[in-house]
Amino acid sequence: MLMLSGIQHFVFCPRQWALIHIDQQWAENVLTTEGHILHQHVDDPAYRQKQNDRITLRSVSIASHELGLYGVTDAIELIPTDECANSMTHPKYKGRFIPYPIEYKHGHHKTNDCDMMQLVSQVMCLEEMYDIRIPAAALFYWQVRRREEVSITEELRNQARFYSTEMHRLMNQQLLPRAVQTPKCSRCSLLDICMPQSANVPSADNYLNLMLYEETS
Repeated sequence: MLMLSGIQHFVFCPRQWALIHIDQQWAENVLTTEGHILHQHVDDPAYRQKQNDRITLRSVSIASHELGLYGVTDAIELIPTDECANSMTHPKYKGRFIPYPIEYKHGHHKTNDCDMMQLVSQVMCLEEMYDIRIPAAALFYWQVRRREEVSITEELRNQARFYSTEMHRLMNQQLLPRAVQTPKCSRCSLLDICMPQSANVPSADNYLNLMLYEETS
């Protein structure tokens, strides 16, 4: 089993994921620190909020054998329903509920799918655990104070399956993907460890062959 939160790192950059989860490297920057502060306020398993007829659960442990992932959710809203299909029960509350996962992020909407894949993986864990189908979930971006609903399509589920399979492949083979320098590298807390700029530097062998061992006419 791998950590579910790692799929976010993997989609952002497979090398970053491998440095963290295979090489056990980590470093903080402003973005990671802000993220920790946000989740200190969100991840309280003893705190349950009730608003109108909805109940919000915090820090629920989840796992999926299909994906080989485990983790903890930020929040799950329980929406009351009279339907038995695709609904669940809770030992502390009467009735049946449709779970609505919400993942909190400190920034704003991203152009890549790293946040979405983390959310979809959470949904798939809950679906497997309760033998249900969850049609939608949400990402809440703290910087803009806005919730973005995500329709959980089969295409998104297949993407999550693909990424989880690749994560397990790299972990099983203990492979570290090569560095590729891109604009997003400047936002990575592992920039100094990864050194993506070195990807554009010729190898020592090539340098020596060119500078020292070149045949002279």
